[in-house]
Amino acid sequence: MLQRKIMDELIAWKNRDDKMCLVVKGARQVGKTYIINQFARENYEYYTYINFDENPAYKTIFDGDLDVDTLTKQISLRVKNAELVPHKTIIFLDEIQNCPKARTALKFLAQDGRYDVVASGSLLGINYKEVPSYPVGYVEHLEMYSLDFEEFLWANGVSAQSVRDIRYYFEHREPVPDAMHEKMMELFKEYIVVGGMPRVVQDFVSNHNFASVLKLQKAIVADYMDDIAKYAEGTEKAKARACFLSIPKQLSKDYKKFQYSQVETRGTSRKFAGSLMWLYDAGVINFCYNLAKPELPLEGNARTDAFKVYMRDTGLLMAMLEDGSQEDIIDGNLGIYKGAVYENIIADIFGKAGKKLYYFEHKSQIEIDFFIRYQKQAAAIEVKSAENTKAKSMQMAITHWGVTHGIKLSSKNVSGNDTVENFPLYMAMFL
Repeated sequence: MLQRKIMDELIAWKNRDDKMCLVVKGARQVGKTYIINQFARENYEYYTYINFDENPAYKTIFDGDLDVDTLTKQISLRVKNAELVPHKTIIFLDEIQNCPKARTALKFLAQDGRYDVVASGSLLGINYKEVPSYPVGYVEHLEMYSLDFEEFLWANGVSAQSVRDIRYYFEHREPVPDAMHEKMMELFKEYIVVGGMPRVVQDFVSNHNFASVLKLQKAIVADYMDDIAKYAEGTEKAKARACFLSIPKQLSKDYKKFQYSQVETRGTSRKFAGSLMWLYDAGVINFCYNLAKPELPLEGNARTDAFKVYMRDTGLLMAMLEDGSQEDIIDGNLGIYKGAVYENIIADIFGKAGKKLYYFEHKSQIEIDFFIRYQKQAAAIEVKSAENTKAKSMQMAITHWGVTHGIKLSSKNVSGNDTVENFPLYMAMFL
């Protein structure tokens, strides 16, 4: 059984006196249904599960009046083995995007307070126009992702104490002992290849078979393509698919700004911007925005017309590359894709930590991979796939753009000075 951090957040929600209905959002197959089922069974005496994808007929429960007395009668009538005991029951509305009126009903369920209610969905940002009335002020939101690197470490038998030991070296700016450093780099490369999709991680820790991992990842990528075909409307289907398939090519360029011409010859923002937003709303990609100036506030200096696009799970990006790329990552030989893959994993780590993504590029002369708010400064982050940590752009940013704190992430151990620090790639989780 995989240990997930979100379980602590679900328990904290349950224990609050002022809780509202909870909506857990995330891409398909990140483990929402599994973890909420586990949470419900372990923490409640009574549990009613309603899945609108497996049982479309359940949508009729919400066709009439949405007061809780009526809903209770309808659920008792239509849901086999429904258990509805006031103040002792949790109701889980799964794949709620398939029942827009159920989302409206969350307001009345929250106001009534007889039952704890959790809803989850994979495409909640897609069909928002179909919801008759949003329960604004009556719903809390929680974002769920595939496993982050720390959860991946737990799955591979690394104890929480060992992670705390690694954090100690990070916080005290001390080199990690060689054997520990080498093991962590090995695990980090495996995380790049495997990613964090629960089914893939579970298969890997059970079998350590990369061929099996790749097969599962390709199946998930195919499922994402099916979602585009199923949920995107009209001409959006082809455009969203084309944007999705262009991501590896976008990231293989020296300058990784997203270019619509890589999607289609003479492609334009007007034609494809909505398709990219569809992929973002579906939880498939992250945007990383260029900064007009590399300084705080980052959000205020972000340019929405210039951005990079990263996959939210690097393992799935690996599955979109040519066969043999997994072995290349483990061996350290990925050619043009090496920088793309290593940037994507850091973007993935930052995104799962709740950070918005920014970079700085100016006239194709300087490009800093990421900027984050760190220790009350705008910190420049350079990502290197090997121990070579020379970074011309970093020095230019310090010399000409007033950047005072730089961080290089590479396979090199902890080193550096007050201006530019070197950390192993796996320490990105502590930034």
